Amino acid sequence: MLDFTIDVETCIGCGQCATDCPAMIISMETGIPTIARDLEQFCIRCMHCMAICSESSVSILGTSPNDAAPLSLKEMPKPEQLEMLIKGRRSMRKYQDKNIDPAVIDKLLEVASHAPSGHNDRQLLYTLIDDKGVVYDLREEVLAGVEQLIKEEKLPEGMEMFVDIIEAWKQSGTDILFRGAPHLLIVSALNESASPLQDCIIALTTFELYAQSCGVGTIWNGLATLSITELVPSLKKRLGIPEEHKIGYVMGFGYPAIQYEKTINRGKPRVNRVN
Repeated sequence: MLDFTIDVETCIGCGQCATDCPAMIISMETGIPTIARDLEQFCIRCMHCMAICSESSVSILGTSPNDAAPLSLKEMPKPEQLEMLIKGRRSMRKYQDKNIDPAVIDKLLEVASHAPSGHNDRQLLYTLIDDKGVVYDLREEVLAGVEQLIKEEKLPEGMEMFVDIIEAWKQSGTDILFRGAPHLLIVSALNESASPLQDCIIALTTFELYAQSCGVGTIWNGLATLSITELVPSLKKRLGIPEEHKIGYVMGFGYPAIQYEKTINRGKPRVNRVN
């Protein structure tokens, strides 16, 4: 049940909800928006109908206009502000040795959950390690598992750098694996989703940009991703990630221990214009 309801006292019958419906299942035949019961199955739950209604007359999926914030172009970031955020983003490899306030993490995840997804699947799982002590324990498990692979000469070809990673940790306590990040976020999606890998990457990109605006540093951690997906796959179960889920990527995050003072110039992009 979509619970698609219209406040007939305020609805002006403009038909914008019907026109903008991606599934084209809203009818205006009676002058008031309706969805036939047999068409409800085609709804992709995007809630465009509620978002576009100027009179706040549409409610759907148990959500009413009162649950949403009004959009104002005046309150949107200025283009130059968003440009600065994107160009000023850096991969953070030095973190303060402390946990982030749980309320801040909850807000980061809530905002990231609004990221686009293929066919609006919204089936992502955010596996969060929100305590630096747990991250420390996980690092020990990963390193032990990789060291065992090395001893048994089972380390996959092309991953010889993990030998140096283990030595750096043993000799000097240098954490190349997690870069000292006190928190980890692993985003996964059902294999049968419309676009599981893409959905995960888009969600993490959204998480990262919002995190940067909140003063939280991030790093796309390919080494941790390889460790969990290829080298020590038993960790997937240990972390509570369902077998039928595809891991998109692992992101480390925390309060930065350093501050960058400038953006950088990456030169002109390669553009293939088609005429």
